[in-house]
Amino acid sequence: MTISRIFVIAKNVFQEVVRDRILYIIGLYTLILAVAIRVLPEFAASTQNKMFLDFGMVAMSVIALIVAVFVGTGLINKEIEKRTILVLIAKPISHSEIITGKFLGLSAVLAVLVTSMTVIDLIFLQFGNIPHPTASILVAAVFLFLQLSLITAIAITFGVFTSSLLAVILTFAVYLMGNITQDLVQLGRLSRNPAIQSVTQILYLILPDLSRLDLKNDAVYGLQALPDFTTLILNLGYSLIYSVMLLAIAVFIFSRREF
Repeated sequence: MTISRIFVIAKNVFQEVVRDRILYIIGLYTLILAVAIRVLPEFAASTQNKMFLDFGMVAMSVIALIVAVFVGTGLINKEIEKRTILVLIAKPISHSEIITGKFLGLSAVLAVLVTSMTVIDLIFLQFGNIPHPTASILVAAVFLFLQLSLITAIAITFGVFTSSLLAVILTFAVYLMGNITQDLVQLGRLSRNPAIQSVTQILYLILPDLSRLDLKNDAVYGLQALPDFTTLILNLGYSLIYSVMLLAIAVFIFSRREF
């Protein structure tokens, strides 16, 4: 059964990543926050609460991003380099099942990672008596997970047809560009150059608009105000559609590779 095979692959990825990395990463995040809550008041006593709230969200995003990129690019690529992919293909498992299972497995890891770090962050905020908009932080965490899932799909797609190092570089490049796509369009308009405007417009259409899924500023500076519900739903749909499209591309490329 297709679903059962996808579940087995996803479960294996989840168990492997959790066993090897997840506890150390959560411990590292806890240590970073413990140091930050002691050190930040030394630099900015008047704004320490806002700085710590911002720092916790940024640290969470960076750590989870590193996991998504480095693990995601190697999910298929390492199987190819070690030739263990031949074992999977020899079994009655389709290319789409392999890609989907790997994606869902790493997405489950990221969900656990983001959830754990969010809980830890809220605990530090609570015990540090730091005012914080809990609802906004939770919404930002959910959309951080969606952004990371999209990055995972990008990482897997690059990992299917490039080396691990190049896939990592390309994924980080897409992440950086994806966060400034709207700024690129504005830059093209300001240039008043048709060629530049065309290039920036093409980049905007091709690259994922990751700024839609970045709600850290809303959590830190938005007080109790949450983003508009309709906007949240549209951005949720955007991330899901883009992820599915990328996975379809990954399956297409993967199915045409010879091993």
